[in-house]
Amino acid sequence: MVSIGNFFFRYRNQLFPVIFVLGVIVVSTGYHASWLGLGLGVAMLGQLVRAAVIGLAYIKRGGMNKKVYAENLVTSGIFGVCRNPLYVGNILIILGLLLVAGSPLLLLVGSIVFGFIYQCIIYAEETYLLEKFGSAYQDYCQDVPRWIPNFSQLHSATEGMQFNLSRVIAKDYSTFFGWLGWVVAIILYQHYLDGKPLSDTANSPLFYIILAGGMLALLVRVLKKKKILKV
Repeated sequence: MVSIGNFFFRYRNQLFPVIFVLGVIVVSTGYHASWLGLGLGVAMLGQLVRAAVIGLAYIKRGGMNKKVYAENLVTSGIFGVCRNPLYVGNILIILGLLLVAGSPLLLLVGSIVFGFIYQCIIYAEETYLLEKFGSAYQDYCQDVPRWIPNFSQLHSATEGMQFNLSRVIAKDYSTFFGWLGWVVAIILYQHYLDGKPLSDTANSPLFYIILAGGMLALLVRVLKKKKILKV
């Protein structure tokens, strides 16, 4: 599982979209349009979890040279109540997208597949962190759960910290607009399957969601490049 985790850590940005698209096309059956609102809510909850993590104690994501890497052992902020809060947020976002897709079979299969992949990635990271930080990481693992947050430790873990909204926007805007784009793509695909002409989409709220999302993402990117948006 550690080897599998290292593989997916390295190629997750390329493989996750492929796995999801194949799931929607091949596995998806029995579309439930009523799941859209629930899916959006779950995905937004995942985004809020990520925002809480990044706004309090940011860590370098993506490793180094596409391999697991950490400069320091971060145990403050949301990392003080859960060892993998960003992955918790990711799982919620993926679960939300699976709900938006509206297929019970896809929801079941997708939850198992992505849950297994993230567990493997976590095992790979834990192996690396144990080798690098030794007893300090062992003590951290004993005090803080891997998946389920221990909210009784939230006050002590975040005491004296200030929430950095600018950092959240600058560091995670691409995640938000990324999954929002997936929501739009899923709905467009369902419209296609239902035989609705794409011209109808230009007169629907979906068109304005795409336009507004793209403009906001571009604005944030420009502000970052010009160092107006500080992190």
